[in-house]
Parts: sequence; C-alpha cells; structure tokens
Amino acid sequence: MTHTLNETHDAALTSWVESANDPQSDFPIQNLPFAVFRRAGSGAPFRGGVAIGDQVVDLAALDAVLAGRPDHAVARQAAALGARDSLNALMAAGPAAWSALRLALSRLLRADAPARPDLLVAQADAEFAVPATIGDYTDFYTSIHHATAVGKLFRPDNPLLPNYKWVPIGYHGRSSTIGVSGQEFRRPLGQTRGATDAEPVFGASKRMDFELEVGIFVGPGNAPGEPIAAADAEAHVFGLCLLNDWSARDLQAWEYQPLGPFLSKNFATTISPWIVTTEALAPYRTGWRRDAADPQPLPYLDYPALRGGGGFDIELEVQLQTAAMRQAGQAPATLATSNFRHSYWTVAQLLAHHTVNGCALRPGDLLGSGTQSGPEAAQAGSLLELSAGGKQPLTLPNGEQRVFLEDGDRVVLRGRAARPGLPRIGFGAASGTLLAADKR
Repeated sequence: MTHTLNETHDAALTSWVESANDPQSDFPIQNLPFAVFRRAGSGAPFRGGVAIGDQVVDLAALDAVLAGRPDHAVARQAAALGARDSLNALMAAGPAAWSALRLALSRLLRADAPARPDLLVAQADAEFAVPATIGDYTDFYTSIHHATAVGKLFRPDNPLLPNYKWVPIGYHGRSSTIGVSGQEFRRPLGQTRGATDAEPVFGASKRMDFELEVGIFVGPGNAPGEPIAAADAEAHVFGLCLLNDWSARDLQAWEYQPLGPFLSKNFATTISPWIVTTEALAPYRTGWRRDAADPQPLPYLDYPALRGGGGFDIELEVQLQTAAMRQAGQAPATLATSNFRHSYWTVAQLLAHHTVNGCALRPGDLLGSGTQSGPEAAQAGSLLELSAGGKQPLTLPNGEQRVFLEDGDRVVLRGRAARPGLPRIGFGAASGTLLAADKR
C-alpha cells in the first residue's frame, strides 16, 4: 500500500499557526506527526499530541471541536484514541482512522480556518514520553554499505556473509530501555577480551558508539500464524521516527558469536518523540533498486509497488556535542549525513519477513532499520566506520578528537524529507547523552 496524494499534501497550504509557515520548520501543516506529551513539570497524565510549527495540538481538546460534525465522526473517534497516555489504540485503529484524523486536523489548522489557540501547547513548554507501549523491539541490518564497511574491518576478503543479500537480518532487542529524546544513560559494564588477551575482563565499555537509524512503529498487528504479505505491509505501519541504537563495540565483539548482540545493545535505545506517518511521506516516495548482479528478492519479498515507490527519500544527519562544546556554548558538529533511500531492504519487506514464519506483531511494536550508512565515506552512520574501527581519529571543530564516544558526549540525530517545490517534512531530533559508568 502506498498513499494516494490528497488535499492534505497540497504544497500551497499554510496555517494560522505562523511558525508552521517557516520553510525551515520541521512541522508544516503537511506533516502533522504524532507524539505523547504533557506540560513540563505539571505531573498531569501524558496524552497524544500533533506537531504544528512550534506548537502541539492537544488531541484531548479536539472532542468538543469535532462534536456535531458528522463529516468528521471517524476523526473524532480517532482523536479520542490518540488522547490516551500512549498511542497504541490509535495505532491499532488502522489507516482509515489515521487518514480521517489527519484530514480533520489539516482543515482545522489551515490559514482560512478560525484560529483556535486554545487547542495548542507550546513545544517549549512540553515534555515528551515514549509514544507507545512497545511490547517488542526488533533491530534490522538493512544498509549494505554499513554491513560491507563493518565486514571489511573483520573480514577484508569476504565482508558480507552469504545470507546478507537474500534475507533481512535482524535480532530481538530490549524494549524496556528505549527512551525518548533527552535520554541519559551510563556507560555500560560487561565482559571484553582483546585480541591478544588469554581471558576476558569485566569493566566499562571503552568503545561506545552510536547508530543512525530509522524506527518503524507497527500499527494493526497480525494474528499468530497469519503472515503479512509484502504488498499489504504498509497498511500495518503507523509511521517512522529517528532511532539511535547505542552500541558497546568491545562488548559486542566478544559476545556476538554465536547468537548475536546482547549486553552490547540492550542498555539504551533513543528515539525521537515524533512519529511521522507514511501518509505525510507519500510525496517523498522513491523507487527501490537492486544491482542486477545481486540476487533479486524471493517472491514473498517482492510486490508490485516495490520498484516504483518502495523506498523513502529521507535525509538523515548525525551530530556530536561534547561536554566541552556545551560548556563553551558551541553548537553540535555534524559528523555524517545519509539517506534512508540507500536501504537494501524496504519497510514493507521487513514486516513481510518478520511475519512470514507466523510471528505475530502487535500495535506499538518497534522495528529499527539498522545503521543507515550511504555509499560514500562521509555518509557513515557510526563511529566504527567513521574512525575505521578506532584507527583514524575524527577532529571536531573545537580541536577535540574522537574515535569512540567519551563520557558527557551528546549525540543528536535529525531527519527530514525535502524536495524542490515541496514543504520540508521533519522528524525533530533524537538526542541522547552518555554518562560515566556506574562505579560499583
């Protein structure tokens, strides 16, 4: 399923919320992403909201506006689901409900509609929570450029394992440590063993890294034993967010054989508060291509819309701000930029593969795309690649150097879909800060 363009995508639309009309805003009226928020420090229950410019539309305030509007009856029901303390019920409602709510919001917020500032809370006055109760989290490995670059560090003559071009590779992550932007966490402890060490040692990771990823929130699930066909998969996707799958590379090197990552990945994952719907991203679809020399997808991973518009053209950026930079009032430095269109596997293929064996997905489940590195060295989505495995230090604008993350480092992910003549559909930021290890 790919969304048909409709009146909500009209590039000429503007809003009575003036900040939404700024070309540099992540949240024009054509975007309308979802989050869970409350007024900062209020102690009030969290509830669903929608971004418009520098404001949040309080979904709990929409009921009175939509009451008595039979043309927006479905939207009213969807808004009530979204007004809860997590978005799971809205996610479960499906594409028709999401689209109805998007249309009602678009019409309410347009410049020719009566201004309703009573519906808004300034983002600067809000705090955000993880937008859904995430029952399960699966992280994939969909960038062939990342897989090749990392593989070359350990297997120069054979960087890709034989299955990579045939099957979307993934592992089951830990949902309990997923946090929203602003997350702080301690440097993890665990076992490591150097190449010349006879035995492992226990201690804090010395090779901390980030991973620039896209998160995929599941909408309606599937019953156990009933796979989701690739052609139908996007009807089961609520939307996309930014995701940083923090990694302790030295713990990972010692533990990942034979069953994959464990303590090296399960201590923290940071996501952006905003979920951008696939409907908002409809004008930014892109064709999916596979090199003719590579294996083509097996039939269950192929579908009619794959090559014409299976991908998303989403610009991605990773920034680093050290403790010294913050103290000096210096902005984060950009380390790399990439694009989700470089992904070797599509969103639909990930859902189809995840469920083909009968696995059930549930509303609010989260999939990670894996590190989204591009074909150029400057498009690497991890320090492991950017520093060539720790052998080539990166020099920051203030003269500091990094091969891996230091205590106090803050990593900021950003993303946006942008094309000439179209508004910028932004994702906001996913920011996380590494603290010193627990001294126990």
